[in-house]
Amino acid sequence: MTPPQPALAAAPSIRRRLGRAVMALWLACGVAVALAVWLAAHEEVDELLDDTLRASAEVLDALLPAVTQPGVVGNAGADTRFAWQVVDAAQHVVLRSAQAPSEPFAPAPVAGFVTTPQWRVFGAALGGDGRTLYVAQTRAERTEAQFEVALSSVLAALGIGLLGVVGLRAQLRHELAPLQRLSERVDRHDPLARGATLGAAERAEFQSVHNAIDRLAQRLAHRLAHERAFAAHAAHALRTPLAGIDTQLAVCLRESPTELQPRLQRVRDAAGRLQRVVAALLALFRSDAEPTRQPVDLQLLLGQSTFDRLQVEQRATQTVRADPDLLAAALMNLLDNAQRHGATRVVLSTPSPQTLRLEDDGPGIASAQRQALADALAVQDYDRVPGLGLVLADLVARAHGGRLHLAERAAGGFAVELSLGTV
Repeated sequence: MTPPQPALAAAPSIRRRLGRAVMALWLACGVAVALAVWLAAHEEVDELLDDTLRASAEVLDALLPAVTQPGVVGNAGADTRFAWQVVDAAQHVVLRSAQAPSEPFAPAPVAGFVTTPQWRVFGAALGGDGRTLYVAQTRAERTEAQFEVALSSVLAALGIGLLGVVGLRAQLRHELAPLQRLSERVDRHDPLARGATLGAAERAEFQSVHNAIDRLAQRLAHRLAHERAFAAHAAHALRTPLAGIDTQLAVCLRESPTELQPRLQRVRDAAGRLQRVVAALLALFRSDAEPTRQPVDLQLLLGQSTFDRLQVEQRATQTVRADPDLLAAALMNLLDNAQRHGATRVVLSTPSPQTLRLEDDGPGIASAQRQALADALAVQDYDRVPGLGLVLADLVARAHGGRLHLAERAAGGFAVELSLGTV
């Protein structure tokens, strides 16, 4: 019997799915944080630049009363971030910086902030004679400043998010490492070994899993002990009468007339073959040992099977390597099935290496019933498979690393394919 697969074998896939989900979450959080920072930076930069304009206007307001001559002040090639104008009551520019236009920033006197297609302007009255001071900054300059601040904030937020993802992945690996090690311990665990136990858990939360696996192993070992004891008794009960039959046949061969000896020899050969098949079947059910593979002469194998009302035609063209005793047991049961269900002819072929196909001329079964049997065999639900023939053949095929498949036939009858795995 094959030991149960570890219950925690899916831990690596769980870790991958969890890691991807957490990474997606962190990236989403990073994008959200970046968006929030960008919006905040946009508003803050606007406010900061407006304050700068206001402060510049206040400085110029304190400095310009001494200026009496109209004209342009400053170097036209200077790289300044602001421009300013002094406009009189008649809306004439009497004084301006090198970067300021010769026309007023606003068509009418404005106190406070105003936005034009090219400028962000702050106006303030100078004295009481109708003069107005305008301090302005280009909208392109403001947009560039906003973009740079926002881009820096976004990159910073994304960087923090990526660092968080790396840190979280490392933490997840650290947290899931005990689960992975437990999975590996369960995978190596032999529940049938004397005194087998997983021992103390690496973490307290895993101790209940350890205890459950240990209890399951004890139940499995107890059940297998009973099955092995039964198999040992069955082996003795079957071998003894078969050995007695062989002995009596040997005596009959010596004492029988010459014309009867060939028939008695065939009977003795069949009895010997039955002894080997019984031994092979018992070995199949009592252990998980690999079958003894060797080239099988299908013609010789079929010649040792006797069926009164069934003709077996052998069309094998591929070499088959298998345990001859186990294969004989499977074929005998499949052929017996065919005969019991009304077939008179069976064709044995090898459509591909390590595959045997048996097709009979019996009445066959309905497509729905065939599919139900195929589904039951696929999941080894042998309670839904009537008779011993198909079950035994499937067990022999699985012992060789293959499967028993129920093939479809357009012309009626029943067909099976016995896959014996790769060599």
